[in-house]
Amino acid sequence: MVGGGQLARMTHQAAIPLGQSLRVLAAAKDDPAALVAPDVTIGAHTDLRALREFAEGVDVLTFDHEHVPGTHLRELSAEGVSVYPGPDALLHAQDKLVMRRRLTELGVPCPEFAPVSEVADVLAFGEAHGWPCVLKAARGGYDGKGVWLLDDADAAARVVPELLEAGIPLLVEECVPMRRELAALVARSPFGQGAAWPVVETVQRDGICVEVLAPAPELAEAQGQAAQELALRIANELGVVGLLAVELFDTGDGLVVNELAMRPHNSGHWSIEGSRTSQFEQHLRAVLDYPLGATDLVSPAVVMANVLGAPRTPSMPVDERLHHLFARFPDARVHMYGKAERPGRKIGHVTVLGDELESTRTRASLAAHWLAMAEWPDGYAVH
Repeated sequence: MVGGGQLARMTHQAAIPLGQSLRVLAAAKDDPAALVAPDVTIGAHTDLRALREFAEGVDVLTFDHEHVPGTHLRELSAEGVSVYPGPDALLHAQDKLVMRRRLTELGVPCPEFAPVSEVADVLAFGEAHGWPCVLKAARGGYDGKGVWLLDDADAAARVVPELLEAGIPLLVEECVPMRRELAALVARSPFGQGAAWPVVETVQRDGICVEVLAPAPELAEAQGQAAQELALRIANELGVVGLLAVELFDTGDGLVVNELAMRPHNSGHWSIEGSRTSQFEQHLRAVLDYPLGATDLVSPAVVMANVLGAPRTPSMPVDERLHHLFARFPDARVHMYGKAERPGRKIGHVTVLGDELESTRTRASLAAHWLAMAEWPDGYAVH
């Protein structure tokens, strides 16, 4: 797996019961996966020589991020390395403009969009589709980075020239009115077997996912099935092998595709404890061409809450925070990523299972807040 972040860390954990070992290309020895995996190479994902040496002797090369240059992956594929997802598929997760054009060709519902090469492109788009509109970096954005909400023409005139001067490729999209955000997570094998998890609701704050609710509450069965079928169709049309996360806007009148990710995804972390097969095991099954696993929920309600670094790091160490958390919520399932704490950074997540949504959501939210802040927002006393 290229990339040593928390996704590789949790994929390593999933590989162990399958009798597999995960070789990790990490940027640094203190990357989350490098702290736990035994077979770690330190190198840059942009270095073709490092990638080539790393790939020697592996059965499959896969990724915990989408930032490996496609030219490098095509060279590795030409040299006989099994790369999943392949570079032609992965391009649609690397380049938002390529993704938008291809999905539009396929008739997939997407926001109206246009490429941006000068300020006039944004001004014309705003006039045609209304303000505000959304400016995006075509490559490299994540967790709210690389996205700018432009309220009017004056905002566009201020923001766009600086970004273009910095060499950032841009596109502009209409601002879609929506009720909420959903995610449809699927897996596909090299020969086309597919599997889909129940559609989930993702709750965002400042562009960062803070909660995932599984299954998505108050989602009609027909609409959920349609979202799963859409995600499986996209995976098949693009030739994805492995995981595909399709992020969706629920407009109230229908679903619109926002983003694609071709790797394990934050919207699927709940599946470790909440599904018959976790997204991490399923990704391995898919890229190794094993039969895919069952995706049923194991509980009526599952909530995953991200642990985000606090504005000020608590004086109480993580070990002590865990002690108090488990004393209050012994059923909370915690995954800490081994990351240094800093404001807004995803340093872990908590999953809670329950019989109904609201109390399950409350427990997960309280647990994540405590792990980040070392304080209970409901005033619970620490003994």
